[in-house]
Amino acid sequence: MTTNKYDNQLKTFLRILYAYPKSMQLARFLPGYFRENKQMGSGDRRTASRLLYNFFRLGRACSNLPEGERMVLAEFLCEGNSSLFLAHLNPELFAHADQPLAGRIAHLEQADFGFVLDDVYPFTDHFSAGIDKRAFLTSLFVQPDLFIRIHPGKESRVKKTLDLAEIKYREISESTLALPNGVKLDMLFPEIAKGTGLFEVQDLSSQHASTFFEPHQYDYWWDSCAASGGKSLNLFHQQKNIKLLVTDVRENILFNLDERFKRAGVKDYQKKIIDLTKDPTLYLNSYMFDGIILDAPCTGSGTWGRSPELISQFNSQQILTFQGLQRSIAGNLIKFLKPGKPLIYITCSVFKEENEANVEYLVKTYDLKLEKLEVIKGYERKADSMFVARLIR
Repeated sequence: MTTNKYDNQLKTFLRILYAYPKSMQLARFLPGYFRENKQMGSGDRRTASRLLYNFFRLGRACSNLPEGERMVLAEFLCEGNSSLFLAHLNPELFAHADQPLAGRIAHLEQADFGFVLDDVYPFTDHFSAGIDKRAFLTSLFVQPDLFIRIHPGKESRVKKTLDLAEIKYREISESTLALPNGVKLDMLFPEIAKGTGLFEVQDLSSQHASTFFEPHQYDYWWDSCAASGGKSLNLFHQQKNIKLLVTDVRENILFNLDERFKRAGVKDYQKKIIDLTKDPTLYLNSYMFDGIILDAPCTGSGTWGRSPELISQFNSQQILTFQGLQRSIAGNLIKFLKPGKPLIYITCSVFKEENEANVEYLVKTYDLKLEKLEVIKGYERKADSMFVARLIR
């Protein structure tokens, strides 16, 4: 019997899945695997990547089934009637694939596969208040969008290029666009590689969290876990006339920040490598700030729609580990905040232990005043879900 391409795709999927080390992010593993298997064409790589990401979107549901059968269910949920792979391997299930996602989920719940939506992400008891459990779990089967925040004055230039390339986008605001994930922005905008800043790739929820900053002219701000500097750039675009200190424990990522700031034309800032799990007084001495941004290390549970393999890797005991880390870091920062000034506490987590519980702890322990907080429900807008609070010393 001749093996057709869909059977071969399944075999390739299984071969890669068995080679995948579960301790590694899929986005880091796949490029290396493809480099070592140059016989795979571009189409084969795209298909294998899609099947793997869809498979992991199933989380821990139907974990008693063989991987090939789980893959078919994942294709049904993620791709619907656009999947010829599904049509070949399970025509009976494919006959129901023209339903919207909610209908496909309901069909699996009523069928004999043992599918339970709550099994996909078995950490819902830890959700922050206000999160719609079913809506959140449903969103995990949809690839989040790619969001860009256009630099002031560059809006028409960016939109014209996208229009000429016939790239479909949603206009969230004049300066914020949602594009299909996978758009090759570096190919569309070659001037970026030459150091010209037109926009920042920044998730919609992260952009919204930045509205809590509210900087004033001549303020001195500290972006304490700056990473590659997305929120600092947002801070500068809100108020150019500020002083800024950026710190991170990772030297390589601060190098990326330098490159990003250079493209954006930001020159006036200080940079330090600091491990904030330890008292930073040695590095900061008598520094005092008008605002501190703490985008805290966290479980990242609100971003697993982009890296769904982490769902099946996660252990709920890690939540309290991160909670303790966040409290320790926040405690090391607060003494450098001027009285009456804000600490902006941010996580990309949907867990109450990292969010509301930590805010309550900080208010009680350090006599802070909670001005406002928000669980940012990115799952409603094909974006990450986050948490942000503005606390006043």
